[in-house]
Amino acid sequence: MIPPLARLSGTVLYDADCGFCTTCAHWLERHASCSVAPWQSQDLDALHLTEHDVTTAAWWLDGSGRATASGAQAIAAALRTCAAPYRVAGWLMTLPVIRLVAAVVYGWVARNRYRLPGATDACRIDRH
Repeated sequence: MIPPLARLSGTVLYDADCGFCTTCAHWLERHASCSVAPWQSQDLDALHLTEHDVTTAAWWLDGSGRATASGAQAIAAALRTCAAPYRVAGWLMTLPVIRLVAAVVYGWVARNRYRLPGATDACRIDRH
């Protein structure tokens, strides 16, 4: 039985300079019950995050505003605030083997987001 994780509250931080990320954020705004906010509107120092952190991965802020997950696990947390079947997908993404696969897929998407639909040149991740 899947736990009732839809009560999960928090915020997903995304990169508003990236068209692909913004498209995904708009999808979450329509389907999830969590907040969705661009990192550019946040006090990163207060969140103990760096610009590198937030330009290379989405972040999940828990209900108290603490950054608790990044990348695929941030997306999993957001999906768990959606109705089924997305809530189920978010829950499955926390299971050990699927968590690993989700991290690999998320990493590929993050590195290649400038090639995906809705992307702009700002979607490229600087590799310095």
